[in-house]
Order: sequence, then C-alpha cells, then structure tokens
Amino acid sequence: MSPIALPSHEAAVLYGPKDLRVENRTVFPPGYGQVQVAITCTGLCGSDVHYYQHARNGDFAVQAPMVLGHEAAGCITAVGPGVKNLQPGQRVAIEAGIMCKNCTYCAQGRYNLCKGMRFCSSAKTFPHLDGTLQGRMNHPAHVVHPLPDSCSYESAALAEPLGVVIHASRRAQLAAGQTVLVFGVGAIGILACALAKSMDAKRIVAIDLNQARLDFAKANGFCQQTYCTTAADKGKTLDDQLRRSKELTQTILQEFNEPDGFDVVFECTGAEAAIQMSAHAAITGGKVMLIGMGSRNVMLPLSTAATREVDILGSFRYANTYPSALSLLASGKLKNIEKLITHRFPLKDTQRAFDMVSRGQDDDGNMVLKVMIESA
Repeated sequence: MSPIALPSHEAAVLYGPKDLRVENRTVFPPGYGQVQVAITCTGLCGSDVHYYQHARNGDFAVQAPMVLGHEAAGCITAVGPGVKNLQPGQRVAIEAGIMCKNCTYCAQGRYNLCKGMRFCSSAKTFPHLDGTLQGRMNHPAHVVHPLPDSCSYESAALAEPLGVVIHASRRAQLAAGQTVLVFGVGAIGILACALAKSMDAKRIVAIDLNQARLDFAKANGFCQQTYCTTAADKGKTLDDQLRRSKELTQTILQEFNEPDGFDVVFECTGAEAAIQMSAHAAITGGKVMLIGMGSRNVMLPLSTAATREVDILGSFRYANTYPSALSLLASGKLKNIEKLITHRFPLKDTQRAFDMVSRGQDDDGNMVLKVMIESA
C-alpha cells in the first residue's frame, strides 16, 4: 500500500545550466527514522551557484532534475516511526549530509569522509538527493539539530558554512593568542575571521581582490587590517608566478608588520596564486588550512613549506560541528554576523537570486555576500 500524499508544495528544481524551475511537488509522510521539516530559509552556497551555472560542480554532473540548497533551517511538522528525540513544532537546522554509519570513517567520527555519504543538492550520487529549496522535506532525524531559543532561523542557516570553518579550525588547532591571516572574505572568509575573533585570536587580517568586501570585513570588526591585491598574471611562466607570489607575500607581510608570517593561514579562495602565497605567509612551524575549492591542480612552493615545517592541511565539509555552530550563533559572540546576509528572496524568485549571486552585485551595484531564500 503506497503512503498517503500530503498537499503539494513549491520546489526550486534544476534541469540544466541556468534552467531552474519553481514547480509544485508532492510531499509524503516521513518514513522510519525521519522527520518532516517545513523549510523557513536556505542560504545560497558557491556550490549551488556552480550547479546553477553549469549543471555540474567539478566532476559531478546533474543527471536528473535536482532541488538545490543545503544551508537550511525550519520547523518540524511531523515525525516518522522510531523517532524519539524530536517532535512537531521544534525549530531545527538541517545537516545536509547523510552518512552510512557503518564504515571505518563513520566509526572514527570522520563521517565527512564517508564513501557512502549522500549530500543534499549534490550530484555526486545517483539518484540525487534533493536539497532544501522547497517548502517541505523529509530528512533523517539523526542529522536534524534543535535550535537554541535565542538562535533565529536565518542564523541557524549559517550553521552549515560556519561548520565548515569550525571543522577547519579544529584541524588547524586554532587557539587563543595566535595570529590569523585569511585569504578571501566571501561568506566563508568572513566566518573564518569571526570564529578566530570568538576564540580570542591575537590578530586577524584579511586579503582579497575586492576592496568593498575588505571594507565590509574591517568596518564590522571581523578583522583588524586588510590588503587589496590584484589578480595573478596568467601570462607569466610557472617560475615567474612562484617568484611573484613570494615577492608579493613578502610585501604584504611587511605591510601587516608581520615579517615572519602568521600562525594560521585560512585559504578560502581556491585560487592558485592565493594557495601559493599561503605557503609563504605562514610562520615557520605554522599551518595553512585549505578551505576554498577552486583550482583542481596547483603548482606549490613545497620546498618552502617543507624546510620551514609549514603544515598544508586539507579540509572537506565538516563532522560533528552543528551543536557547536548553533551554540556559537546563539551566544552573541559572533558580533555583526547577521550583516553577512545581504539579500533575501522568496522561493518563487530563486532564479533571480541565482542570477544576482552570479553577477556578484545587485541591480544597484551593491555587494552580495550571503543570500537567503525564504520558503515560508
């Protein structure tokens, strides 16, 4: 006997490059171990934009219509059989990844590396797992997290990107009293600055190509000093590029009055030039944390890193970060973090929101950082 369908709801469904359709879909009661969540808001992420523009993200191509979105919060409307810890009416954040819970990585608590991971709005697995840009969705209860009373839905939607930064900071062993350099002050970079400040970093500085973003970061207290650099010259040879990255880094370190470098460098751009500069910008014995996803193959000054024992660390998504992220977002320690949300759109205007994010500014020329799509 088939489950009884509930009334239809709207969903933003990607069919191909820039072919996003808001259509009615049927939602069914939650299954065993699931809860049904009425989505309140979803933050747009860079990976969503890649899917929107190209119907693929790196090697993962969309093979069937897929609902985008994975930074979301909402309210539970129903619980399925076997769910004991959640109930209708609870406000929650949705953790988008569903791990297998059986592999070695899951047993070790590193479920972000689970080979059986299915992730909302990712085309890595097929059939694809629909994302959160819809009115309602069913999701496993073990990856749905109750909100603290003082945490708004919009703040809770930031728990996903904040989780990325928390995971990276744990791998970098970020601690109070350290100096921190952040490459790139988009949403992730701003959150990296805010997290470092909440952890009592001694000094936080930022580098970007975009002066408006740097001005925003400094004016709102996310960092103490900034440096606006220029795009790398792609016409140079590899040796020239590496030499230029070293020279530019030395100039910037002198500007920051940190000639020996920084304890922790968060690379949030994925750009080859910034990754190269990061190896030079870390202090001897320091750490470079690669967060940005961009260039697939990069020429690195490895001898510079190796002879100074600079650890270059990778970071992928997050594991076991949601409770900490939600607690921090509710604590008030991330001062001005709500200003990260620069624009809001109703679900029916999702394509217009994606077009604006793709341009990097709104119709009035204003900067775009985090865009929220409101489903309810």
